[in-house]
Amino acid sequence: MNIWLRRFIKHRDSALLALALVFLLAAILRPSIPFKHNIYTYLLVADISQSMNASDMTLRGKKVTRLEYMQNMMHEIVASLPCDTKVSIGLFAGNSVAAMYAPIEVCKNFAAIQDTIEHLDWRMAWSGNSRLRESLFVTAKVVRGMSEPAQVVYFTDGEEAPKLHAFNTKSLEEFQGGNDWIFVGIGTEEGVAIPKLSEDNQVIGYWSNESFAMQPGIAQISESTLGVRDDNVATGEHDRYISKLASEYMESLTQEIGAKYVKGDSTYHVLQAMKSQPPARRDIAPLPLSWIFATLAGLCVLGMYASRHPMRQIKQNLKIYRQEIKSRLFTKSEAVAHDNHFQ
Repeated sequence: MNIWLRRFIKHRDSALLALALVFLLAAILRPSIPFKHNIYTYLLVADISQSMNASDMTLRGKKVTRLEYMQNMMHEIVASLPCDTKVSIGLFAGNSVAAMYAPIEVCKNFAAIQDTIEHLDWRMAWSGNSRLRESLFVTAKVVRGMSEPAQVVYFTDGEEAPKLHAFNTKSLEEFQGGNDWIFVGIGTEEGVAIPKLSEDNQVIGYWSNESFAMQPGIAQISESTLGVRDDNVATGEHDRYISKLASEYMESLTQEIGAKYVKGDSTYHVLQAMKSQPPARRDIAPLPLSWIFATLAGLCVLGMYASRHPMRQIKQNLKIYRQEIKSRLFTKSEAVAHDNHFQ
């Protein structure tokens, strides 16, 4: 062992160069080892029903709609997710949810995901109603139909339109799914009117109280077949329907299905809730080792330029620096004395 160590010290530069080449070749081969790790996949469901056009949220000191606030929060969440996380964007309207695409890796497809969020619009909705309770069955079916398991993060104000009563409240006793889902409440409890917009996004009135009412006995039939809201427009403030964040309703709903409710007043709180979710699945994936060999090669190259006797070299450098400082000070003092002599 001592013989090999002495030979290495004697031919240190050549040995380090050879080692650097070996490590570089190893890095080029891109070796890896199997590693079991958590895989996080999310279906981010965006409520695009017309109640999301209510302006009761504040963003950067400016009043914005719930939809705009939700888009900003989704942008921030996607930007905060680590690489290898997969994301799909879903749309909620009427009594159903539709996924826009299968889950895709967030870093490789970052621009595409953010562009999808940027172009969310209430005009993409296929129904004027919003039946959150009934949409849960469709959401679970969408998740089961994906190529891989996914956790659901549902952004909504919890508005049920038309309002629920004994005739149109769907039972969740047979519901399968919802475990560890997150419902994010978008909106405030101050209460604002819901604007009715034209196809050009111009306000033409406000939704009336009658728009959210249905006659008992025909609610189930109307919702399952027509799925449209009463088209009345309020003419005065006393006729307008006042929309609020349905926090109590969503807390009750999430308890029924084993999900979690988070008020969407902070992106940080939503991200913390997402971190508490169990991973969508665990799988074996290759753990790359190239960076380790590349680092070792770099250290070998640096070692070639290091002194054989580092402490001796440091002492010599300090001695040279002291001598140089003394010489400069001596030269400066002589120059000052010379100037004083001639004055």
